[in-house]
Amino acid sequence: MHEEEQMQSLHEIFDPSMPRLGPGEDASTVKALDVARATPFLKKALLRKGGARVLDLGCGNGAQTIQLAKRIDGTILAVDVYQPYLDEMFRRAEAEGVAGKITPCLSDMAALEAEEGAFDLVWSEGALFCMGFRKALAACHRWLAPGGVMAVTELCWFNPEPPAECRQFFTEMCPEMMDVSGTLSAFLENGYKHLDHFLLPESAWRDKYIAPLEKRLSLLRQNATGTAEKLGMLDLIQKEIDIYRRYHEHYGYAFYVMQR
Repeated sequence: MHEEEQMQSLHEIFDPSMPRLGPGEDASTVKALDVARATPFLKKALLRKGGARVLDLGCGNGAQTIQLAKRIDGTILAVDVYQPYLDEMFRRAEAEGVAGKITPCLSDMAALEAEEGAFDLVWSEGALFCMGFRKALAACHRWLAPGGVMAVTELCWFNPEPPAECRQFFTEMCPEMMDVSGTLSAFLENGYKHLDHFLLPESAWRDKYIAPLEKRLSLLRQNATGTAEKLGMLDLIQKEIDIYRRYHEHYGYAFYVMQR
């Protein structure tokens, strides 16, 4: 399957109407934001005329974007490469009364043009892999003002020896994946100071991601008229779910809150 066909299949599976496009939950977003807001730098930025300048990379359909907008005085540049996700994000923001704080931006994050030090807070939940994790850390460091805060979720190993099937799946799907200590070291090597990190709970996968995603997969199979490659994509996403159910104690997302 060509890359364009792959993306079309993925966008069909991960429809903008889904509650979330990846593992996460409002409580974890708020927890990380509370850490960021407690820094003297961000406290000062929030009181500045116009408020804090926030970049949400890979915003998707806006689950975390809206939580940020509800709790931050300032402006949010919400970046995604797929216009229907931006449209849905903005529709949800309007329904919550926070659309005035958000500027949608259609862009590949790797091609984003932003001035050095343009943002006080950079946020990204489960999306930095699209750019390449280390490359993204370097870019975000440039975009952050000195003392600015970065909060991201990243897939990582919870222990150094996961079962072979689990290790093989992620070697193919996410070759840059590291354990928590390795991920922390990558931040430090790229000029960040550690503020906090914590693991996302199982509910962040189960309730808002896996449950609606399996319903979506079932619906698409019932109406399947696509090619063998498209059906193979459905199988791959189901395998991701099955792997998590069998091996969730060995890996998952961690939330990292760091400071330039």
